[in-house]
Amino acid sequence: MSEKSYVLSVCLAGVFGTAGIHHFYLKRWAHGVFDLSLLILGIYFLFFFAPLGYLLLFTDFIHTVYFTFKLVIGEYKDGDGNLVSIPSSN
Repeated sequence: MSEKSYVLSVCLAGVFGTAGIHHFYLKRWAHGVFDLSLLILGIYFLFFFAPLGYLLLFTDFIHTVYFTFKLVIGEYKDGDGNLVSIPSSN
């Protein structure tokens, strides 16, 4: 079980999900950089080639929804390979 906070992870994913902040918090650097890059490039291309910008932002949104869902149901692992699971009442 991960030492990282489940509640904080879910909150970060819900509020800053498309920026990938939750990935950085959970030490999943590659996913964090991927999410942040999609967001920055998506916004950039909205001004110069809108279809590509929308595609990148949509991809970032789908990526965020998928990993947020995995986090909420307790199937997401942190950078050390430990599950970030729902805290038990025991």
